[in-house]
Amino acid sequence: MPRAAASAHSSEAAVQAIIDDVRARGVDALRDLARRFDGVEQEHPRVPAEVIGAAVAGLDPEVRTALEEAIRRARIFASAQVPTDVEVEVAPGARLTHKWIPVHRVGLYVPGGLAVYPSSVVMNVVPAQAAGVGSIALASPPQKEFGGWPHPVILAAASMLGITEVYAIGGAQAVAALAYGIAGTADGSAQPAIEPVDVITGPGNVFVATAKRLVRGRVGIDSEAGTTEIAVLADATADADLVAADLVSQAEHDPQAASVLITDSEQLAAAVVEALRSRVARTRHAERVRTALSGPQSGVVLVDDMDHGIAVCDAYAAEHLEIQTADARAVAGRIRSAGAVFIGSYSPVSLGDYCAGSNHVLPTGGTAAFASGLNVTTFLRAVQLVDYDREALREVATSIVALSAAENLPAHGEAVTARFPTAGS
Repeated sequence: MPRAAASAHSSEAAVQAIIDDVRARGVDALRDLARRFDGVEQEHPRVPAEVIGAAVAGLDPEVRTALEEAIRRARIFASAQVPTDVEVEVAPGARLTHKWIPVHRVGLYVPGGLAVYPSSVVMNVVPAQAAGVGSIALASPPQKEFGGWPHPVILAAASMLGITEVYAIGGAQAVAALAYGIAGTADGSAQPAIEPVDVITGPGNVFVATAKRLVRGRVGIDSEAGTTEIAVLADATADADLVAADLVSQAEHDPQAASVLITDSEQLAAAVVEALRSRVARTRHAERVRTALSGPQSGVVLVDDMDHGIAVCDAYAAEHLEIQTADARAVAGRIRSAGAVFIGSYSPVSLGDYCAGSNHVLPTGGTAAFASGLNVTTFLRAVQLVDYDREALREVATSIVALSAAENLPAHGEAVTARFPTAGS
């Protein structure tokens, strides 16, 4: 399958060095890394409230309206995902409860390199709020042209969602600061500069994805949501120009972005290649798109038929998978591995990027075979409550003793029999 030449594993040493530096030197390391990677000088990465307020005041009205609509739809979908607690009585007096509890604190990462992603603010924050998370910190790279703070549209989106704790930190160093916290403060108070979080979510480049993988275990993560990718499964009924437009739409994210066409039609493949020439030539980020489309991570995969095409899609496990075939809904129903599936000609990936109501923080690099996109349950823990009364425990006491003896753990059984010291008590 087409894959990027550089993997997350090849970045591990460099990313681990950054994580270790942030853990050892705290704010001093963050200052040095901001200077090195972002070209900015900063005393402390916390964005002042007045800077966030100014960003909201200066937000373009059309952008504000668009963000409000994106937030509205995302909240509808996120609210529907909230699971209900389950209580069952397995025997008289024996009650079990499956209870969902939100994590205490989360760290949300919003990229800010080649493009600006206020939509990622929405995608991170809305499901966390729907889950009931009480403490939310957001990190996004500092921008030299905006005084060393994150892009104003990102700050405005955060404010619209009620997020006031925002840090101008990018890359692997942001993940490290959120995972381990930063001791020592700029104001001399006893509180840490950045309190560590329980879960880190959000998309980013290969360095961000690698950092998330390296801190997993210290914190929970959503998935390795790295450099974007799109696969389009199409047959002869597809519109070649629309397929080309969708491939270009994701290629403009990053020179390492992946755009893959999977088709059983040589004629469609040729038509898409021709349409790409025209579209790439006139798109704003033509050089970036051309680099992405010509890399080893992009290409056309010719298959014998749709059954073979579906098998290839499952093997590739795309972050975004479009189905542009006859009876697209039925074909989509057979897909087993994808971050999100977009059905038919009127459900392009860019719809999901902004206003579908679905989430665009999705697993990449084939990890969609076992990982899920960001959703409400990312921020929840399932806790099991066990509530047996005396007679309910007595009913299974003999079974517990037998199993504990079989496992050579007799004290387990004794912990039960100790509650019934004499026969018939």
